[in-house]
Amino acid sequence: MPVRLIIGLILSIGFSFAQDGGQKGSPLAAILFQILFFVGIFAMFYFLIIRPQQKQRKKHQEFLSNLKKGDRVVTSSGIWGTVVDIGDKTVTLKVDTNTKITFTKEAISSYQPSHREKEKEKD
Repeated sequence: MPVRLIIGLILSIGFSFAQDGGQKGSPLAAILFQILFFVGIFAMFYFLIIRPQQKQRKKHQEFLSNLKKGDRVVTSSGIWGTVVDIGDKTVTLKVDTNTKITFTKEAISSYQPSHREKEKEKD
């Protein structure tokens, strides 16, 4: 909602400049308009790009901190496996009977879809 208010304010100032041709205004008003315009653009970037990305990153960090042995996960490269060992920065997945692969924690993207359903049934 605040983004709409800022955009409306910027547009109304812009329309007022367009109506009088911008020649009657003072240089201070032109500078104020430019400052408000850049503040509005920054606010739009913040609320549409930066803030949602921060929320998503925080959610992923929380997911990684809650990983435990036995969790069935999917990596960012699409490899499905079961968590066997968790280090400070690495996770070892068992992907087949005798195959274990070590990944960085950030490479783990989510739980396996079937794992989520089993977790919900336990609750």
